[in-house]
Amino acid sequence: MSGVQTLQVVEGEEDSRLDRWFKRRFPHIGHGLVQKLCRKGQIRVDGARAKTDTRVTVGQTIRVPPLPEPGEMPTQNRLTSDEVKFARSLVIYEDDELIAFNKPQGLAVQGGSKTTKHIDRLLGAFGEGLERPRLVHRLDKDTSGVLVVGKSPAATARLSKAFQSHKTKKTYWAVTIGMPKPKMGEVKGFMKKAITGGRDSDYEQMVGADHGEEGAKHALTRYTVIADAGQKAAWVALRPVTGRTHQLRVHMSAMGNAILGDRKYTCHRPAPENLDKKLCLHARRLELPQANGKTLLIEAPLPPGLEYVFNALGFEPGDIDENLVEEQLV
Repeated sequence: MSGVQTLQVVEGEEDSRLDRWFKRRFPHIGHGLVQKLCRKGQIRVDGARAKTDTRVTVGQTIRVPPLPEPGEMPTQNRLTSDEVKFARSLVIYEDDELIAFNKPQGLAVQGGSKTTKHIDRLLGAFGEGLERPRLVHRLDKDTSGVLVVGKSPAATARLSKAFQSHKTKKTYWAVTIGMPKPKMGEVKGFMKKAITGGRDSDYEQMVGADHGEEGAKHALTRYTVIADAGQKAAWVALRPVTGRTHQLRVHMSAMGNAILGDRKYTCHRPAPENLDKKLCLHARRLELPQANGKTLLIEAPLPPGLEYVFNALGFEPGDIDENLVEEQLV
C-alpha cells in the first residue's frame, strides 16, 4: 500500500475527468475504487471534495490517498507476454512524441461492454501512468491502417489539436463495388446518427440529413480512382476533409459504389464473387505537423486480407505514383 501523495495536473491532462486522470496515473486502480474514495472525500482537488466527473486543470493539486500497489491487485486485466509481443509487432513508426501502429482489421481501438481486446488496452505494453501512450484519433474496428498515439500528456494534447483543427492529411485506400463516376471528384452533404430498423432495436448508423436539422453535420470527401477491374470494382483513394463517423463508407454508398465488404452501408450492385468477406478500407497514409514545423509522413502496408483482394483484382500498389494521387486529392 502506498502512502498519501499530492500530485499536480500537468500540461496535456487539462480538462480530463478526475476518474480518467486517475486511470492514466494509476491504471491498476479500478473505477469502483475511485468512486468510493471520492465519495468518502479521500480524493481532493485543491483541498476540496470532488466527484469522479470533475474536470481538472493544469496546476491543480490532487490528493491521492494510500492505494494498493500494482502487485497487490488482481491480475486478470494485465497483459500477457503474448499480448505485449503482439502490441509491439503492430508498430510501424516511433519517435520521442508518438507511436504509429498498422492496426489490423477486426481489432477495436477502444473497449466496450462486449469488447475486451482493443488497442487502448494494449497500450499498457509501452508503459503505465504518465508513460502510458494515449489515443489521439480513431479508426473503425473493421478499418485497417495508420493509427497514432501520443507518448506523453503534452504530445497527446498537441497531436489531438492537430486532428481537431484538420491540420493532418489522411489518405485511405478502398476497393469499391463498381467504378465511381466521374473518376475524380468530391462528395459532400450533411449526415447525422440515427436509429434504423436494422438487426436490433438500437442499430445505429449514419444517414443523410438536411442543413439545420438536429444533429446534422457537414461532411466532405475527396476521391480519385487509381485503377479499375472493368466495371465490377475499383481501387479508390479517399481523402476525408471532415472527420464524421463512417464518413467514407456513407459517401461511397451514396454514390452507388459501396466499399467492398461493407455490411452496413451497401448499394444495389453485386459484389465480385468471394471477395467481400471483410471491409476493404485501409488508412494508407497520414501526414502530421511536427513540433519543429516539419511534416511527418507515415504509411501503412496493406494487411494480408486486403492484399489478397488487390491481387485477385489485378491492382498493383507498387506500380503507382502516390505523389500524383495525392495531388489529385487536393
